[in-house]
Amino acid sequence: MKQLIALSAVAVLTIATPALGFQCPKLVKQINDTTANRFDAAASQAKLDVAEVSKLHAEGKHAESEKAAKETLAKLGVK
Repeated sequence: MKQLIALSAVAVLTIATPALGFQCPKLVKQINDTTANRFDAAASQAKLDVAEVSKLHAEGKHAESEKAAKETLAKLGVK
């Protein structure tokens, strides 16, 4: 019975962990869409920040990537 519970927990974590990584590309797209027609300092910095967000995502650091993306969106005034 303990093995079944442990196996179930591993299966849930295996399925849930990649799902967290899908948030990063959505946030990157939102940043890119927001800055597409903006030429102010905040948009310029956001364009630089999005490269770091993408790098963190590629390295599998999804929590850090998501945090950085959300901070960038906040600087752009996006809620």
